[in-house]
Amino acid sequence: QVQFVESGGGLVQPGGSLRLSCAPSETISNFAAMGWYRQAPGSKREFVGSITSINSNVFGDFVKGRFTISRDNAKNTVYLQLNDLQPEDTAVYYCYGRSIDSTVHWGQGTQVTVSA
Repeated sequence: QVQFVESGGGLVQPGGSLRLSCAPSETISNFAAMGWYRQAPGSKREFVGSITSINSNVFGDFVKGRFTISRDNAKNTVYLQLNDLQPEDTAVYYCYGRSIDSTVHWGQGTQVTVSA
């Protein structure tokens, strides 16, 4: 069972930034892709973005260039940089990793709250 250590969530004012980290219990090279979904209260889980093993990124339409995803192989960690955060970005952000066999593993989630 793959586990993830997630960190970096918190409370930020509108226009602020946060960086989320996600470190799996096995090497990130084992994953075809890693990324994040988010879920706000009363809403469905929504795709935020991902990074593949060859550093190709895909993002949800709502991101509009505000977020970036990167990976540090030496630290075995993937990062989600959240910029220009708005109240509608408030949600629990879930890290995931998709294995080569297409199995998806989920982290426990980290809360991001954007409020003045």
